[in-house]
Amino acid sequence: MSFTVRLMVVLSFCFSIYAHADYLGNQDAQVFIDEMVEKHQFEKSKLQTIFKQAEKKDSILKAISRPAEKRLEWSGYRKIFLTKDRAAKGKAFIKKYRSIFERAEEVYGVPPHIVAAIIGVETRYGQHKGSYRVVDALSTLAFDYPPRSKFFKSELEQVLLLAKEQSFKPLDLKGSYAGAMGYGQFIPSSYRHYAVDFDGDDVADILDNPVDAIGSVANYFKMHRWHANEPVTFQVTVEGSEYKALINKKLKPKNTLAEIKAAGIEIPKEYELTQVAKLQELQGDDGPEYWVTLHNFYVITRYNHSHLYAMAVFQLAKELLEK
Repeated sequence: MSFTVRLMVVLSFCFSIYAHADYLGNQDAQVFIDEMVEKHQFEKSKLQTIFKQAEKKDSILKAISRPAEKRLEWSGYRKIFLTKDRAAKGKAFIKKYRSIFERAEEVYGVPPHIVAAIIGVETRYGQHKGSYRVVDALSTLAFDYPPRSKFFKSELEQVLLLAKEQSFKPLDLKGSYAGAMGYGQFIPSSYRHYAVDFDGDDVADILDNPVDAIGSVANYFKMHRWHANEPVTFQVTVEGSEYKALINKKLKPKNTLAEIKAAGIEIPKEYELTQVAKLQELQGDDGPEYWVTLHNFYVITRYNHSHLYAMAVFQLAKELLEK
């Protein structure tokens, strides 16, 4: 065997080991396993079996470093979610489950078009729920992504507890590159805290059950203090320069509508000037757009901490209302 052939064999063997590298030998993972045994009385051998099969995914590390919410302006972001196809599928989804949406609104106070828009933006109404194994995604981010390792270790803990509670097989769970699952893409901690059994079968299944998913998204919004029958946002025009002091990157509104009006911005008469709001600037196709966002807009950002995301949900929801 020539030197070149021997080298190729060795490199192939090394690549094979790397490609199938697991987390059982990872020091941080070993500490995590011991903590799960001590804190939650997991069987160590079962956890070792799981992490023996868990794989690092470089594609996940690449994806999380370049989320659309950070690399795109509104003009590009909106084109992803505000399409005729997505709107048409959303209207059909609402029609199919109308009685479920109406019951969710009665119970939680969140209108059908908002709940459907969330599910539409997240997974195209359940068509694209993610193809990564959740254990792979969360292990990769917990042990190989230092900027947010603490958060993802917590989510890894949560998914193992979730699997135990729901009798799921951890390695069978599929989701996004960040470990979000089901129709509404709940991360494991949200699944445990906000998922509900909305069809009465004693299982809160947001993975494959659209009825539970609709109820769970509505419950999430109620728990984050959605105000029923109140507006979300409205577009305005600006003049002069006083308005610029009101624009910032923070999501939580802190100015009153009276303060925004004092900066020369016209506020429709139906709004109480004591309401807390935020002036938002977005870069649209034809230049800057200015929106006054209210409490319910902020609630949408609790689902995904991005003003672009919240605006996409709001505008898709408006399309779902149109006949």
